[in-house]
Order: sequence, then C-alpha cells, then structure tokens
Amino acid sequence: MPKKIKKRHLLDLHIFLPYVALCIIGLMMVYSTTSYNLLEENKNPAKQAILQLIFWFISLILMMVIYRIKTKVLSKKIFGDIALAVITPLVLVVVFFFKPVNGSYGWIQLPGIGTLQPAEFLKFIVIWFLAIRITKRKDAILHFEENPIRTLFTIVAPVLVQILILVFYPDWGNMIVLGMVVVILLLSSGINYLYSVFTGTGLFILAWLAIKLVPTLGGTILPAHVVSRFKIFQNPFLDEYGAGHQAIHGYYAMFNGGLFGRGLGNSIQKKGFLSEAQTDYAFAIVVEELGMIMALVILGLLLYMVARIILIGIRSTDTFNSLMCIGIGALFLISIFVNLGGITGIIPLTGITFPFISQGGSSLLMFSIAVAFALNISADEKKKKLQL
Repeated sequence: MPKKIKKRHLLDLHIFLPYVALCIIGLMMVYSTTSYNLLEENKNPAKQAILQLIFWFISLILMMVIYRIKTKVLSKKIFGDIALAVITPLVLVVVFFFKPVNGSYGWIQLPGIGTLQPAEFLKFIVIWFLAIRITKRKDAILHFEENPIRTLFTIVAPVLVQILILVFYPDWGNMIVLGMVVVILLLSSGINYLYSVFTGTGLFILAWLAIKLVPTLGGTILPAHVVSRFKIFQNPFLDEYGAGHQAIHGYYAMFNGGLFGRGLGNSIQKKGFLSEAQTDYAFAIVVEELGMIMALVILGLLLYMVARIILIGIRSTDTFNSLMCIGIGALFLISIFVNLGGITGIIPLTGITFPFISQGGSSLLMFSIAVAFALNISADEKKKKLQL
C-alpha cells in the first residue's frame, strides 16, 4: 500500500455517513419525544436531547480509538475474555444493588446522568467473544478434528450463563436477541449446520410454546407484566384501558401519521398517551410526525448500512473479520425486527430500542462501538487489497 494512504483515507463512507445521519435524526426525535413531558415538569425541554448528545460525543471518541487499533489486536483471545469477565459481574450487580424498572432489573442508576444498561453491552461483547473463540478453533471445526457437539458446547457454554442471567431479570427482549445472534454466528462458523439448525429449531419451538402457554400458565412462574404482554399482543383491544393501552396508542400514532406525517414535534400520542414514546415506541412517533414515507427512508438508510456491513463480512477472507461483521449485521437486523415486531403486534412487546432513534445512552454507545468495529474491519480489508 502506498505510504501516502493512511487509515483515515480508508474510512467506509457507506457505513459512516448513514450512521451520522441516523444519529442526527435520533437526536431530533429524542428532543421531540421528551420535550413535552419535561416542559410539563418545569424542566429544561432539551435535557434528554443534551444527554443523548453527550453520549454521542463519547461514542465518537470511542469510535476514533477503536478505529485506530489494528484488527489483529482486537482479535486476540485475551481481550474477548476480559470483556466478558468485566460485563458478567455488571450484569449480576443490577439484581442485588439496584431497583427494578417496569418490573425488570437491568439498569444501573447513575446520579445526574441517568441509567446504564449492562445487557446492551453484553450483546456486542458476546459477538466479539464468540468471533474470537470460533476463529481460534476454526481448524478443528472445519476438519472435524473434534466431536461437533463437544465443540459446540465448548464454544457456547460461557454465553449460556449470560442468557440464563437475563431469564431471571427477566429481560426476554435482550435474551431473544442474544440467542438469535448466537445461532447465526454458529451457522456462519462452519460447524456442522445440522447442530446449529437443531439449536435454532429448538429456540423457535420454545418461542412458539411461550406465545401459546404463557398467557394461560405463566402467571404462577412469571412476573405479571410479562404475562400481560403475551396476553394482549395479538389483540390489545381486549384490555383497552389496561395492558393493551400502550399497544393501542402505538397503533393510533402510526395511523395518525399517514404518508406525510403531522410534522416534527406535532405528535398527539407522546402527550401522555404513550408512556415509553422516547424508547420502545420511538419509531411509532417517527411515523406519526414524519409520515410513513420518511419512516421508510430512515429504515432504508439503516438497512443500507447493515447490508454494507454484512457484505464486508461475506467478502472477507479473515475468519474473525467475517464473523464480526455478520454478527454485527445480525444484531442490527434482529433488534430492528424485535422493536418493529413489538409495536406492530407481530410479536409481544419486549422493550428493545430502535437503533440510533430511540433514547438510550447504553444503546447508542453499544451500536456505535459495533459500527466502529465494522469500520475498522472495512479499512483492514481495503488495506489487504491494496497490498496485493
């Protein structure tokens, strides 16, 4: 590679520019969805938007640092092990030292800042950890040097502990996302696909049984708020003024928006009807204020960025680079599906935020770090081609 070409010249604008655009749109929507309630409380209407901006500034600094690190360093086993070892006690600590929010544990209260959600970072760390672990065992996997079941268990065992912790929060949304990402990484690893298919089929059957049985049998073993979400997700009008209230007003928000929207800041549903307008239902407010056409543009922008990340993973000749990009792309796609599936009634609402648009410093930091890894890998792949 010519000496005059530096890493900053290899920045993938197909990923970076959509990322910046989505973050700016997200800042506008955070202000729009939170300002009304803050004014009602006689607080600064820009308080949450400013906090989101601070988290984005921190995210950009972290992205610059990660982008400068060589991918060979990021793929070292010790860093994946350290990351998992650090996040595990944080995921546990919230159960013993912090109060639940909306019936679930998972948030660390930071005075003057808000909350941090370790489970958000766990999703990316699991991708990183598994990408490294699979890469280190790729020869054994590809040449059937070990029993596939034993290999599968050895790779996944540390992650199963994290999934079980999320079950007891309970945080079914992040648990589902984490489980699906693990299956996709296993399918991409080269291990006998039958074992991964069996794992995925097993998870699908469990999900189907949950949807069918939780509404009738879950009340004795699961929190009431989890059971109520399963009961009303197919027809929230059965309990219009109770458990179905949130879902119904999410539908109203999207219906009110039509094709062109009511205008930025003019949402009706955020004014006391949707209690989580800035997080779970942020995309519903996007539709109400900006319209379905603009909402599809935003979704298209995000999917374009994700497609680019997955394409880099498919084209990569390095196992770690490939698995990281596929895992990151899967994380984005599954998060989008779970969020939109919840607000449209396809699946029960899980509390998963919409990438970059919903309020949430932890979510923004985690997705930004994921994008930074993808940008670094893209630059690394370009560098390899230039050196050929």
